[in-house]
Amino acid sequence: MCVAASALGMAGAPVAAFEIFGLKLFEDPNAVDATAVIADPQPYSVVVAVNGDGALDDVVRNASALVADADQPASGAAGLLAKARGDYRRIVAALYGEGYYGGVVSIRVGGQEAAKLAPDVDLPDPVDVVLSVEPGPLFRFSSVTIANSAPLTSDPDDFVPPPESRGLNRGEIARSGAIIKAEALALEAWRQQGFAKAVIASRDVVADHANSTVEVTITVNPGRQAAFGAVTVSGTERMDPEFVRRQTGLVVGEEYDPDAVTRAQKRLDRLEVFRAARLEAAESIGSDGLLPYGLIVQELPGARFGVGANYSSLDGLGVEAFHLWRNLFGQAERLRLDARVASIAYPVDTAQFDYFFGGTFTKPGIITPDTDLVAAISAERTIYPTYTETSANGKVGLTHIYSDEITFEGGATLQRSWFEDAFGSRDFTTAGLYTGATLDFRDDAVDATSGWYAKASLEPFYEFKFANPGARVTLEGRTYFGFGEDEPFVLAGRIKAGAVVGPSLAEISPDKLFFAGGGGSVRGYGYKSIGVDDGAGKVTGGRYLLEASLEARAKVTETIGVVGFIDGGYVAADVFPGLDELRIGAGAGLRYYTSLGPLRLDVAVPLNKKPGDANYAVYVGIGQAF
Repeated sequence: MCVAASALGMAGAPVAAFEIFGLKLFEDPNAVDATAVIADPQPYSVVVAVNGDGALDDVVRNASALVADADQPASGAAGLLAKARGDYRRIVAALYGEGYYGGVVSIRVGGQEAAKLAPDVDLPDPVDVVLSVEPGPLFRFSSVTIANSAPLTSDPDDFVPPPESRGLNRGEIARSGAIIKAEALALEAWRQQGFAKAVIASRDVVADHANSTVEVTITVNPGRQAAFGAVTVSGTERMDPEFVRRQTGLVVGEEYDPDAVTRAQKRLDRLEVFRAARLEAAESIGSDGLLPYGLIVQELPGARFGVGANYSSLDGLGVEAFHLWRNLFGQAERLRLDARVASIAYPVDTAQFDYFFGGTFTKPGIITPDTDLVAAISAERTIYPTYTETSANGKVGLTHIYSDEITFEGGATLQRSWFEDAFGSRDFTTAGLYTGATLDFRDDAVDATSGWYAKASLEPFYEFKFANPGARVTLEGRTYFGFGEDEPFVLAGRIKAGAVVGPSLAEISPDKLFFAGGGGSVRGYGYKSIGVDDGAGKVTGGRYLLEASLEARAKVTETIGVVGFIDGGYVAADVFPGLDELRIGAGAGLRYYTSLGPLRLDVAVPLNKKPGDANYAVYVGIGQAF
């Protein structure tokens, strides 16, 4: 690489080594390591002066360690000068990143150029530091050549955006980052077509200071086309190495594909049995054209447990706990036991508590590396505003992860249940099937700012006591629109619809019917408190459901946010009622953003409440409401 660096002026003596495009510039072999000197703290104040484009002021400030650490004294004069010498390099790199290759950087400490001061200089306490930058002219690309670029491909899975899409065009501002991004794209284009060891053979970057232009020539060496070789597993203790290898999904002899390696890593992470799992390609492709891989793993402990709690002013306090056993038989099998007690209120009345206990067994890789067998049993007693349920449930089925965004599931269920509701005391025995699909194209499952989510399910069933067949179908969609830099403002919407076909309401178990209300439905109303009024003051479930929610979210600071929302919902027996039956709740909330997701506090009021509805409701949880 060649850079006309001499025109990039540095006031005073040469500064410490500066590295750009892999080449060290301005390196002084006799430079003293000032950081090795131990001295008393050296307070300082710094002033930044950038001539020309005001936008560069922030660029320089963000690059400067002197500015970043101005609130803390340096480690003596030597430490202060070490920061200053490093700032020459950092600021020059920042200028290159913005397309300024002829800049002059001056850092004066106590009125003298930092590059000329000895590490043991005696400085005032505090000392004034003046950081001056003359950026010079803006450079543009005069010519851009990528030699030996990958051929075009008709396979959409192998498509890589051309380097020109990253600003590497003649006449574009000659930002150094554009060159780095273009190189990455040039290599990725070859690798997507099976050339696993493609490298940049040479890079020539020449700055013409007379014309304020930069000429770039990048040469790629694609190497040989490769296929996947054997995967060697190391580090396993209780895990079956052959199972781990199979779970990567990498097949010996298949053409190398970096996307396949990425998918393999995600499959390993989904097993939830490794503290670390790292795939490493061999240094070179074998004479047979195969590229072997090494898989190094570190296993997690065999068990873990957790506890949690939630609160609603309408539904009371809920506490829950789980215990998880990992890798039961050496192939990442998991057994999770869950227990929950809810509806804890004051005064304490255990007869009004809700109870749940269940276990879920998961066997990964049952048919393909992306297919899991899931079997679950549970028992519960739950008191809802509209009915009381006591039931025992079992299900077994498959979950298939088609892609990062699309998941399918299906299986069979069996339930024995007892209910007390508006129809009296009833019991049901129900067998059924379930199938569903989830499409999740959100940027974040816990705190989405863009994208969309959709889920559909179909559950045909047969009830033995009344000898009735039936089916339940639900559809839900969510979408998110972020606004502003870093998207501090988000508009989120949700809609859900459902229908039950089959017997009359009196011969369908209430858990198959639809209710609305609660933190994930229509806020301001009790959980499952919205249903069908039978005309005698009692509420039953409905055959049809329609819900919608709209939220406006705004971040006030990096950690604090506010939310305004409105929810609405219908539950109908056979036909949808008029608008006067639409139940609406509205409110506002606070968000405290953490690494685990936002902590949520919502307060909602019912806008058209009926007798028995509360005046307001408070909801606390982790993550956005939807």
